[in-house]
Amino acid sequence: MTYQPPVREHAFILRDVLDIDQHGDLPGFADAPFETVEQILEAAAQFTGEVLAPLNGVGDKQGCVWSKDFTVKTPDGFKEAYKQLCEGGWPGLGSDPAYGGQGLPHVVNLAFSEMSSSANMAFSMYPGLAHGAYSAIHTGGTDEQKQTYLPKMVSGEWTGTMNLTEPQCGTDLGLLRTKAVPQADGTYRITGQKIWISAGEHDMADNIVHLVLARIEGAPAGVKGISLFIVPKFLPKADGSVGERNEGVKCVGLEEKMGIHGNATCVMQYEDAKGWLIGEENSGLKLMFVMMNEARLGVGLQGIAQAEAAYQAAVAFAKDRLQGRSLTGPKNSDGPADPIIVHPDVRRMLLESKALIEGGRAFLFWTALHGDLAHHHPDEAVRAKAEDYMGLMTPVLKGYLTDKGFKICSDAMQVHGGSGFTEHFPASQYLRDVRIALIYEGTNGVQALDLVGRKLAAKGGRGVMTFFQEIDQFIGENDGDPELKPFIDALAGVKAQLQDGTMWLMQNGLQNPDNAGAASTDYMHLFGLTGLAYMWALMVKAANAKIAAGSTDPFFTTKITTAKYFVERILPDAGAHLAKLKTGSETLMALPAEAF
Repeated sequence: MTYQPPVREHAFILRDVLDIDQHGDLPGFADAPFETVEQILEAAAQFTGEVLAPLNGVGDKQGCVWSKDFTVKTPDGFKEAYKQLCEGGWPGLGSDPAYGGQGLPHVVNLAFSEMSSSANMAFSMYPGLAHGAYSAIHTGGTDEQKQTYLPKMVSGEWTGTMNLTEPQCGTDLGLLRTKAVPQADGTYRITGQKIWISAGEHDMADNIVHLVLARIEGAPAGVKGISLFIVPKFLPKADGSVGERNEGVKCVGLEEKMGIHGNATCVMQYEDAKGWLIGEENSGLKLMFVMMNEARLGVGLQGIAQAEAAYQAAVAFAKDRLQGRSLTGPKNSDGPADPIIVHPDVRRMLLESKALIEGGRAFLFWTALHGDLAHHHPDEAVRAKAEDYMGLMTPVLKGYLTDKGFKICSDAMQVHGGSGFTEHFPASQYLRDVRIALIYEGTNGVQALDLVGRKLAAKGGRGVMTFFQEIDQFIGENDGDPELKPFIDALAGVKAQLQDGTMWLMQNGLQNPDNAGAASTDYMHLFGLTGLAYMWALMVKAANAKIAAGSTDPFFTTKITTAKYFVERILPDAGAHLAKLKTGSETLMALPAEAF
């Protein structure tokens, strides 16, 4: 069975739940009425399903190959698929029209990104990282830098990377050693080693634009002295074409990894490489976070994307695999056994996966829409709220959805039984590929700390208070709807638990920071459950409206049944997370290190 892009699911969220046409007067949305969006979704499904998905297993088995001339060969078919990606205009879907992009809303681009990542996670990382680099240059670059690099990155002719990690420093970037020496002509000479650089070298694009964090000689110690540099593989000529090789930039090896074998994870060596400062001196971290925040949403998306592909494979297997008889009597009386989908425990795994994927996807799209509003809405209050939400929700989406994505991929393997543990079926690859999503762009523990340590307190807690008010308003407006009542009650209950946890953190986290650290992961999961409860209430409301208007499409009744499963079998976890987070840090920190 091959991956089938969930066009109907995307259409339901964009049209029926988020009603993106209501924003038709905003830039980007004006060019994307839903009829156009639907055509884009269909074309995206065709490209990802027919071109990218068949290469997923190829990339896993072949991997990338490094040569002693410092080049990297990507798996068979990747180069041709990348050419088709560019010819289709997909890299520029959500990019600025001033540089050749199509300027469509980010939420529409997200739908394509999900399909691409489900079909072939390793491949989709090449254009995904390039878009992050594009965003940083678009935000902080000079007009000349934008004109030089952005049109080529929008077209896909050039790709981009982000170079943060060094052997001695990952999350703690204050330990960074890569140095930048200013030159008389205004350029810099960059020297240092960067590791785990995804898409750092490959054979698919004409140039690779590395964005490198480095410390200018004499800069302040710690994170305050970090600057960001554009260090291209080939030096651009005045006319924008590719010039001579930037001799100081080399990929000196590839990592052997558990998964995403089709993506080149490189060790990059910089030895007096020519680079250009982007933005102000010592403000590199702020610009890099433009890339990081975009990447973190993208990684949350990868959790959902791999979960969707793994879930589809598990459903197909469960319907096909005959084993045992139903507890309530044979359902396949002509056959030797029943398909395993009749068994309650198999259904538990599949329904849990379905409820988390569909709720998580809605939460991602809802947040991405706020990202569009933050950039384009004329009302300052709407923009401020949207920016608050983007900051607050990003660590939740990255941490919660990748934790759940891995669980779903693990359950998909479990549904496959012994077959899933072999390489004859795709379950193993999905599980191996998704595992990195819990680690890179800041581990999920770091996301949880970011949530409780920074994002909750930002602007006096304005973001979380606004979110509580929005939920309260939704509950108040819909409390009288008997069809929606069970979902409204469930939302009110989990929102009260999240509020309780938030107040506990405010009272106990400040007096002892270890309390905040100890509570952080459970709080992040409690927040994720609240977000999904809100999304499921919105989706049930949209489905009920369709049914009330006369629709007999089983799609909508299936949505409501899945929502009931979420409320009855998943949402109760919120109580356990609240109880655990309120125990504080005393027991957690009690053992001396030697006792472990």
